[in-house]
Parts: sequence; structure tokens; C-alpha cells
Amino acid sequence: MKKILCVVTSNNVKGATGIPTGFWLSELTHPLEKFTAAGFDYVLASIKGGKPPIDGDSLDLNDPINKKFWDDADFQGKLANTLNLDDANPADFDAIFFAGGHGVMWDFADSPAIDKVTRAIYERGGTVAAVCHGPAALVNVKLGDGNYLVAGKNLTAFTNAEESEVQATDIVPFLLETALKAHGAIHHAAANWSNHVVADGRLVTGQNPASAAGVGAAVVKLLEEE
Repeated sequence: MKKILCVVTSNNVKGATGIPTGFWLSELTHPLEKFTAAGFDYVLASIKGGKPPIDGDSLDLNDPINKKFWDDADFQGKLANTLNLDDANPADFDAIFFAGGHGVMWDFADSPAIDKVTRAIYERGGTVAAVCHGPAALVNVKLGDGNYLVAGKNLTAFTNAEESEVQATDIVPFLLETALKAHGAIHHAAANWSNHVVADGRLVTGQNPASAAGVGAAVVKLLEEE
């Protein structure tokens, strides 16, 4: 059985603003729906472990996939007790997936655990995937040869235009699209809020919440082809 490590933020506030944040629920549940439908197992992890913060604006239980997982005891049990990413064994997983939400902008990019686990999974032939702000996890990951994982890779992420539209340009500690490009990524932007997924080998990224299910489907396709 394929096994996917799904990582969310532990950060619950947007920097010095005091505005609450966390991970975006549908950016976790929509990929999970694809993973579980394919018969894959998953482990939820976060930077600090334990119960991670959810962005209240994402708690849309009129979304049937959100509600399906929200009402699922197994999911709630895993969410209440996420694995501390420092304790993850990369050899246990076929893929790593990073959900977004503004919270990740303060604790993903400089996480030593993300750097270590992502590199190990990717270099042993695993898949790396992220959606929306989730690619913040990939900004600083270096491979064993010292090069950035994203260097020369086609990808997408929450765009500068989308950050401007949600009036967060001056709130986030860096602009994700700009940071990825600075480390050699070939960033592909689509129209704001459109479903946009880019796969480059074993790297799969999605631009925004609308792209979450597509990222999940692309990961499933890669793992089923192995």
C-alpha cells in the first residue's frame, strides 16, 4: 500500500498582525479524497506535532468533501495528534504533500525537518507535492548535490497577483512566487483562482485552493504508474 506524508502548518497567526490563520481545510481534504479513493494510506504531520490550527475562513462544511472528512473519526483522530515532522521516517513514505493556508508562510520555508524529510523522500524516488502556499516548503530545500530542489523545475504556487488580491502582500514575510523564482524555479501562473496544476517529473504543484483535487489526482497517477 502506498503511503503519503501530509504536512500542515503549526503557525496560527499572520506575523505581527495578530490575525488568526492556519492551514486551509480543503487543501488537505480534497487531495486526501483522491489518495484514499485510490486505496493509499496517509499520515498527518505538522511542524510542531499535536493539533494544528485551521484557518477559520476555510471551515466550509457545505463542501461535501470537507464534511466527509470532518465527520470521519479516523481523520479527526489523526488531526488531533499530528506527527511532529522531526519524528517522521522518510523511508516509510512514497510521497510527501504540503497543504497550504497562510500559516505556512511563517514556518515552512526555514524548517530543517522539511528540508531533511523532503530531500530524503525525493532522492529515494518518491513524489513531492504541494498546493497554494504549500510550496513555501520547497523554497529552501536542497538536494544532496547542494542544488535547490526547485532549480530548473516547472511548478506553480500562489501567485503574487493572488496575494495582492487578498491584500496580504504587505503581511506575508515574503512573496512565494518571487522566492521560488529566486531559487531557479520556472513558475507558471494562470488566471487568479483558476484550477492550475503543474507536474514536472516527481514534483507536483497547484496554484490555489481550486487546484487541490487536481494535485491529489496527479500524485495518485504518479504513484500508480510506479
